[in-house]
Amino acid sequence: MSKTKVLFIAQEMTPYMPENELAKTCRELPQGIQERGHEIRVFTPKYGNINERRNQLHEVKRLSGMNLIIDDTDHPLIIKVASIQSARMQVYFTDNDDYFQGHIGEMQDEANREDNDERSIFFVRSVIETVKNFRWEPEIVHCHGWLSSLAPIYIKKSYTDDPCFRNSKVVISLYENDFTRPFDARFAEKILFRNIEPSDIPFASGETIDYKTLCKFAIDYADGVAMGSENIDPELIKYAKEKGKLFLPYQPEETRAEAFEQFYELVWNNNN
Repeated sequence: MSKTKVLFIAQEMTPYMPENELAKTCRELPQGIQERGHEIRVFTPKYGNINERRNQLHEVKRLSGMNLIIDDTDHPLIIKVASIQSARMQVYFTDNDDYFQGHIGEMQDEANREDNDERSIFFVRSVIETVKNFRWEPEIVHCHGWLSSLAPIYIKKSYTDDPCFRNSKVVISLYENDFTRPFDARFAEKILFRNIEPSDIPFASGETIDYKTLCKFAIDYADGVAMGSENIDPELIKYAKEKGKLFLPYQPEETRAEAFEQFYELVWNNNN
């Protein structure tokens, strides 16, 4: 595979968050892809319990300062960066007092927040807008965790003509990690943004949006689907295959980077 630019949109990752399968994969897979000669960027939220001094985060002022409008309200975006020296890898953090600065505590509490729908919108759009400011053009955008699930529709609809994303292919990894409280009943309205019409959304305002519904929505607009956890809902696997999506079964740690490198190439070369 020739040198490829891969953008990782990670719901969480070690060493900044407690270790679980998703967080560990989001730490190790980007390093593995980079070590194979590819260019990467990694984004994750700056949750409230991430110690900035201990992890040596600092603000990137040239990337900070923009406002994102969500549900008619301005939300300022701060971008911070840290380095994982052992991996020679930089990690970018999207920060906002309203959405990410409350102490995370247990992940169960994080999954039960009332504003998770807006946090997902803010996180994904903040990553896309920051990458635009880089003037960096990723061939592959790899989404990890439900918080990144809106990336496929935004990239395919709102940013389809943008020079940074017009050629991007989107891969999503599905995990057992989910949220426990259904999204706000107005979620379908809040998603609407440049070039996204109500007809592009397979559910209406007022419908219950649970984890499975959100995953199916992400699958609809993704180019490739991978199993991030060994045991995910069989209905989601069936749905992805019925939609004709390129599919990667679960990969153990020792083969993961090589398998995804090959999968990225397959997705990139697929013209469907």
